[in-house]
Formats: sequence, C-alpha cells, structure tokens
Amino acid sequence: MRSTRSRFLPATLLLVGAIALVPVVGGNTALRESLFLVLVAVTLATSVNLVMGYSGYVSFGNIVFFGLGGYVAFWLMRVGGVHFLPAALAGVIPSVLLAVLIGLPVLRLRGAYFALATIGINEAVRAFMTNFDPFGGSVGMFFSASAYAPYGGARGAADLAYLVMAGVTLLAIATSWAVKTSTFGLALMTIREDQDVADVMGINPARMKLAAYALSAVFPALAGAAFFFKNGIIEPSSAFDLNRSIESLVMVALGGIGTVTGPLIGGSLYQWLRSVLITNPLFANIQLVVAGLLLLAVVQLAPSGLVGLLVRRARVLRGALQ
Repeated sequence: MRSTRSRFLPATLLLVGAIALVPVVGGNTALRESLFLVLVAVTLATSVNLVMGYSGYVSFGNIVFFGLGGYVAFWLMRVGGVHFLPAALAGVIPSVLLAVLIGLPVLRLRGAYFALATIGINEAVRAFMTNFDPFGGSVGMFFSASAYAPYGGARGAADLAYLVMAGVTLLAIATSWAVKTSTFGLALMTIREDQDVADVMGINPARMKLAAYALSAVFPALAGAAFFFKNGIIEPSSAFDLNRSIESLVMVALGGIGTVTGPLIGGSLYQWLRSVLITNPLFANIQLVVAGLLLLAVVQLAPSGLVGLLVRRARVLRGALQ
C-alpha cells in the first residue's frame, strides 16, 4: 500500500500528461478543443479544493483570479506587445496580491458569511472592470489576426495555449498533492475539523488560511491567461462569470472534497456532461439546474464524492485514488 501511495503522483501526472498529448500527436483539433476545456475545469476545481477541501472554507469567488489574471495578461500582450508566456506569469502577481489583500479581512469570517463575501468581491471586481476604460470597459478587449503572427498564426497560438494549459493542470495537481501530504496540509485539515482546537494546538489559522487562499489564486490566473489568449477576446461577463465558480464547487463535490483526484475526476465528468447538455436544445438553457440536481444527488448518495465511493467499494483503489 505504501509503495502504491509513493507512485501515486508520478502515475497520475503521467496519465494526465499522456491523455493531454493525444490531440497534439494526432493533430486532432476537435479533441484538442474539448480537452482544453476539461483542463481548465480541472484546474479551477483543484484551486477551489485547495481552500474548500483542505481548510473547509467554501469560496464562490475564486473565479475573480481567473478573470484578473486573464485581463492583465491580455492587456500586456495587446498594449505592451509582451509574449504570452511572461504575460501569463505577470498575471499571477495581481491575482495573488488581491488574494492576500482581501484574504486578510475576509478569512476572519466563517461559514455562509465567508461564501457571501467571496461572491461580493467577484461582483465588485466585475463592476470595476466594466467601467475601467484602459481594459476596454464593458466591451472588453480583443486581438486582431496579426497579434498571433509571432506564434505562427492562430493555430500555433492555440497549440501553445493548449500545451501551457496542460502544464498548468499538471502543476495544480502536483501542488494539491504536495499540500495534502505536507505539514502545511495537515494544519489546514486541522483547521477544517475545528479551528479553535487548531489554535490551541499552536497552529496560526489566519496565516495558514491566507497562504492557502493566495496559493489557490495562482492556477486560475494562469488558466485565465491561456483561456482568453486562445479565444482572442476578453470581457467582464465572461471573465468573472459566477457560474464558473458554482460549477467548480460542483466538480469538487462530485469528485471528492479534500482529495487530489477528486477535482480531476469531477472536473472531467462534469465538463463532459456540460458539453452534452449544451449541445442538446432541451437542456442547453438549464445546465446549471442539472448541476444543482447533480450536487444534491452527490450529497445524498455519495457525500464523500466518487473517489470516496470507489474507495469504499474497492479498497484496492485506496492507494491509487487519494
């Protein structure tokens, strides 16, 4: 069992990496586009899990880092002519700073008050961007075809964005595993179980929660930069779409809260389900209703998610699904 656990991370990263390379090797553009959305979903779910799964704080506003990272990177590329890679890294900086700035007061709240505060922060930033003319205001910003010339055209840019997104997803999974298996993760899980007891044990809840919240801002910012770079357009309504946050929470709950593979399984399955629903005229406009019903079913039938259900039914998977 210990040997299986020690091989978990490299085996998981190898599997995800191999799947991600399939459309690149095969030149399958349609599959690349589908997997790109899956990678974005898994990354967002993993970032939410860093806060919700390990410290027990339900955040509806992590999408604010997705939008902010995307906006900053997009602006640097469009106005400053910065290459996509350094622009994406630069987009992480304001996202982490915002996480620290808002985390200091907001993380003092608990339960529903914290969740409501994160919603308010996302809506406040969206309103600000809607009226911020340097970033295009309510219209947003877009790339012309010539903007993709340094990347070998639009197709080359799409391939680059896909590979970067795959790398970000792998890094997010590795970080989640590193947190869970570290003393930092143990401290977060102690806070999740009982914050007052954690405080008595010498753990600084404020510092630990702030570190987790800042860490959770890194991967959405990178995902936002890749997503909007590939799309060639960014606007407040899509950058700070609260529905994405809600869906990320559903993905985590579906896969398994507080697990490494939970967001991976939940994100992949939910994105597949979403693609089926959105292409069906009957369900296209009620996909969030289906998401709500799915979350309700998971809570009632498998409160520990699919990972917990699989581990209970097949204990041999305990080392493979963490």
